[in-house]
Amino acid sequence: MAAGNASTAQPAPFKAGFAERDITPDIGMEQPGGYGKAYHRIFHDACKVRAAVFDDGKTRVALVGIDALMIRRPIVAAARNAIHEKTGIDPQAIMIGASHDHAGGPIGMVQPGEYDHAPPLLQELAYKKSSCADAGYLAKVQAAIIDAVCEADAKRVDARCAVGSGREDSVSFNRRFHMKNGLSFTHPGQMNPDIVEPAGPIDPAVSVIGAWDAKTKKLLGCVVNFTCHCTTGPGGISADYVHYLEQSLRGVMGEDAIVVFLNGANGDVTQVDNQSPYAVRQSGEANSHKVGGRVGAEAARVLLSTFDSAGSLAPLAFERRVLPINRRVPSAEHVAQAMEIVTHKQPPGGAAATNWIFAKETVLLDWKVKEEPTVPVEVQAIQVGPAVFLSCPAEYFCQYGLDIKAASKFPFPMVVSLANDCVGYVPTEDAFGPHGGGYETRLTSHSNLDITAGKQMADALISLSGQMKPGPIPQALPIKPTTQPWTYGNLPPQRD
Repeated sequence: MAAGNASTAQPAPFKAGFAERDITPDIGMEQPGGYGKAYHRIFHDACKVRAAVFDDGKTRVALVGIDALMIRRPIVAAARNAIHEKTGIDPQAIMIGASHDHAGGPIGMVQPGEYDHAPPLLQELAYKKSSCADAGYLAKVQAAIIDAVCEADAKRVDARCAVGSGREDSVSFNRRFHMKNGLSFTHPGQMNPDIVEPAGPIDPAVSVIGAWDAKTKKLLGCVVNFTCHCTTGPGGISADYVHYLEQSLRGVMGEDAIVVFLNGANGDVTQVDNQSPYAVRQSGEANSHKVGGRVGAEAARVLLSTFDSAGSLAPLAFERRVLPINRRVPSAEHVAQAMEIVTHKQPPGGAAATNWIFAKETVLLDWKVKEEPTVPVEVQAIQVGPAVFLSCPAEYFCQYGLDIKAASKFPFPMVVSLANDCVGYVPTEDAFGPHGGGYETRLTSHSNLDITAGKQMADALISLSGQMKPGPIPQALPIKPTTQPWTYGNLPPQRD
């Protein structure tokens, strides 16, 4: 495990503050995560907004994690502006990342009013046949983000901070596989004999920033970055495995510590091991506990290893860029076929439902492309000493995250997906090639950016990271050699 801590030179006190707010949805609200309707029936655990604010005496930055499938651009803009008005924190210094929680509140996919100007058929498909956000819940999330960041800013205290990185490689798996037929499948089925090999990697890094109160030595909170879909589904409304990650960390580090979780490039990485030969459940309570518990335990190990030499994590810095990226346009032939399906057929059940769903999505996309052919895609870099958080709004394939980390000159690069907006799946260009495939490559109203989008984002993030100079990887104070051994320890052997 690699770890870096603050240097002894502290030109200004380094401060940190943490806060959280509840955003648990009500029973009966829509459960997001698919292309159709689903509703919450039971409660498992609370969904939260968690915020960290760091201050090096010159600059303040805010890192926000939300237990949600996604976050959309209008909420981010409104929250940033309100936070700036209340605290003075620069809007571009605020990163808001969704955990991609499939058991959270109705924050997507279709937004309120999004298809109000579309033809009646499309309004029916969007509002009655698709997963929809709830306007009241969106307002609740926006208010919670503002309140959490403002409270974290108000709670800033002199802090001793540290950053480190551990490894957990037993709970996440790439869900895409090269098959014997020459294509790539998503979730081909456990132990399918036609599997050749995984079509992509995982990222086992568990990267952590911890902040302890300089006076009390109590852990104020931490920021954890790990790469895996939040799809373990413990049952009912839930923060998914992030709930158990928080419990695991708090069990070791203190029950009041705030745990800000930021998910990595998890677009093709889940908890499901398609190559496991064992008949064990790969979703549900036990699996959620396993994933969160193991990631939380590794994060705790990092914190315990860095505590003794924690100090300042200066400097802080931030950069942001907005990329205009074109949508892919469905062909006239595909649109005509899709219209035929959705006009004359009710949503079927079984395997035929897939064709109907993608036909519905093609029709919706055809209208959306005409309304907004180019999407503003925000990429952002926030530096905390020797660490840098590099974010994009995509369900980003893992290989891009690894490429960005490899190109960064920072010793602790952390890639954050689904931050500050949501632009759907962004696969690698290979996934669109002759040996590609999988539903992530299909055109929908949710996922439709140009095939080069992932490379454009990676290049921009590498460039932003390159504009920053990493802070030093600090070390604990060196000790002077002693010539005075322990008096009990320097006794000669007793032989009588």
